[in-house]
Amino acid sequence: MIDKNSVIYIAGHKGMVGSAIWRTLTKEGYVNLNGISSRKLDLRNQKAVRNYLQKIQPDVIIDAAAKVGGILANNNFPYEFLMENMQIQNNLISEAHYLGVKKFIFLGSSCIYPKLASQPLKEEYLLTAPLEATNEWYALAKITGVKLCEAIRKQYEKDFVSLMPTNLYGTHDNFDFTSSHVLPAMIRKFHEAKENNNAVVVLWGTGKPMREFLFVDDMAAAVVFALENQLPDYLYNVGTGEDLTINELAATIQKIVGHTGDIIWDTTKPDGTPRKLMDVSKMHSIGWKHQVDLETGIQKTYNWFLENIEDFKVKEF
Repeated sequence: MIDKNSVIYIAGHKGMVGSAIWRTLTKEGYVNLNGISSRKLDLRNQKAVRNYLQKIQPDVIIDAAAKVGGILANNNFPYEFLMENMQIQNNLISEAHYLGVKKFIFLGSSCIYPKLASQPLKEEYLLTAPLEATNEWYALAKITGVKLCEAIRKQYEKDFVSLMPTNLYGTHDNFDFTSSHVLPAMIRKFHEAKENNNAVVVLWGTGKPMREFLFVDDMAAAVVFALENQLPDYLYNVGTGEDLTINELAATIQKIVGHTGDIIWDTTKPDGTPRKLMDVSKMHSIGWKHQVDLETGIQKTYNWFLENIEDFKVKEF
């Protein structure tokens, strides 16, 4: 059904994940990729989405578009994180169904799973207990997307599949302190501290929570795998199956950046979920596995940060 000439629309093609998918598909020989900036197409507008998709007539839609951010952003803008993400995904899913798109790949997040679920997180744990309060708004939106894809798959036997990545990082990441995730925020903090005579770096929480990180090019490879294969189930975790403490992450980034100053942990700030390790056995069982180890991925990300540092406003300490 899908070949190198298939019309593929990547929603969010300029973001970290979307751009990695675009690069990977191009490298693999796909020649009919489509994307449009948010300035030209507001994915929250159903009519605009329908008009655009009717124009390009995609065979495949990859939904890598979302309003994203860390704990601070989720806490400050709960309505926007819930409403805007539902609008984006609902429009894409409903129009894909309306137009008879052959394959739909929905990208979510490991935050869809309960806060205190057993580790590692299995796909069947979805909706079995309360969510983590610091990102429940984003998580709720993504859960509705997963269930919509499951419903279409069940009722209409369409090839709609959801991939739930662990914490992603990599080139083209977001390094803005007010909206970035922990890994890119640490890279920028340690770099700026190094440039400021190895100043003290203050980090949120205790450093004890454990997190798993996947390099974005590995996520893109998982999407291509899902594109080229008809996956037998509706939901798959995508990760490394390995985690480390935030403290260990900080030490690793500090070493790669070359910062030699002190680290202070602000324990008045929240830690978030104690642990989020993905069970990736389902993806492994059908033939996909990550390739980039954490240190290599962080080094690649830091190199990209340095190459694009003029785009990031350096804040004074």
